[in-house]
Amino acid sequence: MEMDERKARILQAIIRNYLETGEPVGSRTISKYTDLNLSSATIRNEMADLEEMGYILQPHTPAGRIPSDKGYRFYVDTMMEAKEQELAEMKDMLLERQDKMEDMLKSLVKLLARDTQYATMISAPSVHKNKLKFLQLSRVDDGHILAVIVAEGNVIKNSILPVAEKLDDETILKLNMLLNTQLCGLAIEDINLGIIGKMKAQAGIHSDLVSGVLDAVGEAIAGEEDLQVYTSGADNIFRYPELADQSNARELIGAFEEKQLLGNLLASSGEGSEGESNGIQVYIGGENSIQSMKDCSVVTATYELGDGLRGTIGIVGPKRMDYDKVVGTLKTLQTRLDDIYGRKD
Repeated sequence: MEMDERKARILQAIIRNYLETGEPVGSRTISKYTDLNLSSATIRNEMADLEEMGYILQPHTPAGRIPSDKGYRFYVDTMMEAKEQELAEMKDMLLERQDKMEDMLKSLVKLLARDTQYATMISAPSVHKNKLKFLQLSRVDDGHILAVIVAEGNVIKNSILPVAEKLDDETILKLNMLLNTQLCGLAIEDINLGIIGKMKAQAGIHSDLVSGVLDAVGEAIAGEEDLQVYTSGADNIFRYPELADQSNARELIGAFEEKQLLGNLLASSGEGSEGESNGIQVYIGGENSIQSMKDCSVVTATYELGDGLRGTIGIVGPKRMDYDKVVGTLKTLQTRLDDIYGRKD
């Protein structure tokens, strides 16, 4: 007998159900658990074949079946092979998309500066409220493990974790299965003490490694990395006499060179606009957080690209800026981005 697609799907359903419940799995459960549209009798026949092939065991009659070591091995190898392929394709796609996104943002910020005749800035999109898609552990050397963490928005983070002793392939595979079963699909706020305690108990002597992985997952899906900010039109400041004197201009140009300051301003603006109808905010004078812009007005707008990706656009000018034109320009830009990227509310 060979492992065909139907047997493989039934075996995977048995293992997933057993991992969730810890109870032997019967044919009726599988018939309800999957979309195979098979009768219980057909599933029983397939389960008998899987038992004969050594992939599942019957602990005692008339209980259902549980996975054997061979069954776990097939499940983990199949899962990891699929994830390896998905990860490789995802990395290629992200590199291509990142290059295109950077070019688009640079062009966009220049266009805004030209059309508005003000200084402009835009933050690269980052993921908000994202969830873990999957993670993969692999050995770097005898004392270190590489954790590859993939979050919503196809954000990929790598973390090197120390281990007290060399882990064999079987242990790494079992840890991968434990981590993915318990964590995939969860946001950071969903990973509570109960889940953590259960995972550490199941990991046994490797509970410290699980703690390290959880810390890495938290960092990966918290979305707290520094924002990439693109700017243009800083020389437009000299068009306005109230901003063009040597002291003011030097401070403003210096602020535009401090990308961390601009990133903090855009990040706080993006957080403040969440839940508002248009995501557009106006800061007049000292209402913004950058002291050197106290004589300016800053208008910001949040843009969304789907999959939890969100960034912020900012336009900086004198307090007497043409607010109608600026707000209208940002609203039009939001609409165009929504149309291009198909954001769904």
